Order: sequence, then structure tokens, then C-alpha cells
Amino acid sequence: MAENATLVLQGKKYELPVTIGTEGEIGINIKSLRAESGGAITLDPGYKNTGSCESAITFLDGEKSILRYRGYAIEDLAEKASFLEVAYLLIFGELPTQSELDKLNKDIKKQAYLDDDLKKILDGFPKSAHPMGVLASMTSALVAFNPGSVNVNSQEDMYNAIIKILAKFPILVAWAFRKRNGWPLEYGDGSSNYVNNILKMMFDMPNEKYELNPIVSEAFNKLLILHADHEQNCSASTVRMVGSSHAGLFVSISAGISALWGPLHGGANQAVVEMLESIKENGGDTQKYLAKAKDKEDPFRLMGFGHRVYKNFDPRAKIIKKSADEVLGKLGVEDPVLDIAKRLEKEALQDDYFVKRKLYPNVDFYSGIIYRALGIPTEMFTVIFAIGRLPGWIAQWREMRLRKEPIGRPRQIYVGRNKRDFQEIQDR
Repeated sequence: MAENATLVLQGKKYELPVTIGTEGEIGINIKSLRAESGGAITLDPGYKNTGSCESAITFLDGEKSILRYRGYAIEDLAEKASFLEVAYLLIFGELPTQSELDKLNKDIKKQAYLDDDLKKILDGFPKSAHPMGVLASMTSALVAFNPGSVNVNSQEDMYNAIIKILAKFPILVAWAFRKRNGWPLEYGDGSSNYVNNILKMMFDMPNEKYELNPIVSEAFNKLLILHADHEQNCSASTVRMVGSSHAGLFVSISAGISALWGPLHGGANQAVVEMLESIKENGGDTQKYLAKAKDKEDPFRLMGFGHRVYKNFDPRAKIIKKSADEVLGKLGVEDPVLDIAKRLEKEALQDDYFVKRKLYPNVDFYSGIIYRALGIPTEMFTVIFAIGRLPGWIAQWREMRLRKEPIGRPRQIYVGRNKRDFQEIQDR
């Protein structure tokens, strides 16, 4: 039975239809409000209480610490699936059969190359350029080498575009990393699986045989899965917004990369390690910095604790904490910054202030620790995040286009000056 919500505004009633999601989420549909009321809109800075779309991709319940991709618990996927299986699930809606996964691997390997002219674009960046800026630019540049627009009504066209970005994006990531280090560019090994090939493209050196560490591979696979999608976050919403203008897949994802770059989004794990380095440089007194974090008058922020969406614990953090402990333990990494991270984690989890407010370490805290332990430089953290988030961006773009969603165009409440007369320059 259909339900309505009643809004009373200036003495007049408006009946607004209610949409109820499959998990019981309630949304009041206001799309007719402005027309029926003669101009009234809702005001929701940051869209914290506004649903921009209906989506079947990811379910997130921040109060209950639930995260599911297409109905599958994140705990099960991180433990039992490969990243490419999860990518297929997010994009196409179901976990792949063995034959579907084999075809996906085969098709990706066929497209795992870049036009040689892209090297000229890469050469134009100084070594000091931030890899996220390089990645966003290079992803956008893919459009020039794939100029045909995607026919969203053709399953074949859509599939081919998705395969191309899944194949070429990790190469761009590896090249951004190797450019930063001054290393020769790599295409990896076609006989390796998707995740292991990313590691090989990043770390393989011409003067020694590359040996994959299974601990590193497993941790990396889990990290990518945990980052693969997160509902209508800043970058996913950006991809949908840009794509709603019928911009292509590559350029929409380039916009998502730029949104991800910020320290309040994908750059948070970089901010965590930068904070840890700052604590080390200032004597390494973790208790001092916990006290600063509790002081409302102190501008210091404890990065990597708590989460804007999760009001309890971050379910991804529980999974990746185990991997972080394994990586640090089995790799035998000696790093005073990571020692500070472990102390900070232990002390915060025993501190009533943080426990009562449920300010637990989140996925950014642990992912930053793992990336550092693996020898990935700080400025590459968000780039690795982007690899993980790629399937989610693709899925969001594909869903938005297949649903034929209208172009994104938020409204505003104007608070500027009223109409005034123009003054000639000599009278101002």
C-alpha cells in the first residue's frame, strides 16, 4: 500500500509520496514540491539527508555497522572473494561463474596496453607532480585515444568500455608511481592475476627478479575489496553527477579521482600517516596528542578515528586490522612511525573519551599503516584507493545511465544582495 507524507507550508498541505527501500529505508519524494508550491525547495547542506537516487549496488547502515555489496556482507567478500570477482559483482549485479570470470580476465588482458603517445603526456609532468593529479589527467586523456562515445543502449559497447577502463587504469596507476620514483615503465605480466599484476607493475625492477609475497598479495586484495564501493560518497556522487550530463565513462571517472583526492575523502589515509610522522617529529608522545584531540579548543584532529557515516565501528576496519597485524608481524617491518600507530591505537581503545564516543580506528587508519609497511610512499595512498574504488565508480555510472537519470542540477536558497542600480565607475 502506497504511503504519503504530509507537508504543511504557509497553511497549505502537500502530499508527498514515500519510497521504501528493500532494507526498510524511507525516502520522502519531493520532486513535485517546487512546482506544486510555487517555488519551495528543501535545504540540506552537504546533502546529508538527501537521497539523490535509487540504487541497487551498495547497502550501508552506519548505526548497525553494516556494509553489503549487492546483498553480500563485506566480511564474506573480503574473506572469500578475489577483487576481480567483487568488481564483476558490483558492475553486473551477480558474482561471476568460473566461465564468466575467465572471460573477464581474458578480455582485460587483451586491453592491458596504452597508446604509446600517452607516454608523451606522462613525460610532461615533473617528477614532483602528485600522482593523483597525474592519474586524473591521464585517465581523462584516455578519451583522446578512445574518441567514440559509448552507446549505453548497446550491451556490447558498455561491456567494451568497462573492460578498457578495468584494463588500462592499473597501468596508469603503476606508471604514476614509477614516474614519481624515476623507474622505467612496466606493463606487468599477462600470466598473473589482476591484483598480483598490479603489484608487479608497481614494484618490478629490471635488475632483479620480482618475487610476490603472498602476505602482501592477500592484504592488498582485501584492501581493494574494502574500498570498492561505499554508497553515495563524494566521489561516487561526482561520477554520477558528471555522467548525468552524458559525459563518457573515462572522463566521469577522472572527475571521481579528483573528488577522491581530498583529505576528507580518499586522502584520509595519507593524512593519517602524515599525522603519525608529525607526532614522531615532535617527540612521539601519543598521550600528549590524545589529550590534544580531546581538547575542543585545540585545532589538532586525530585522523583515522571515527567515521562520518558509521556511528559505531567501521566494519571494514575490523577486517583490515587483522591484515595490518599480519603484515607488520610477518614482514618484520621496523618503523618508528608504525610503532607510534600501534601505541596510538592501543591507548585510544582504552581511553573512556574515545570508547564512549565510539571513536574507533577506521579503515583509513589501518590502510595507511599497511601501505607504509608495504613500501608504498604516502602520496600514493589515495592512488591505491582509486584502484579499489574503480569498480564502484563504474557500477554507479552504469546504473545511472541505464536508469536514464536526469542531469544533476541542485537548487539553492539565494542569500545575496537584492536588486540594485548600476553605478558608473567614477561614482563607485
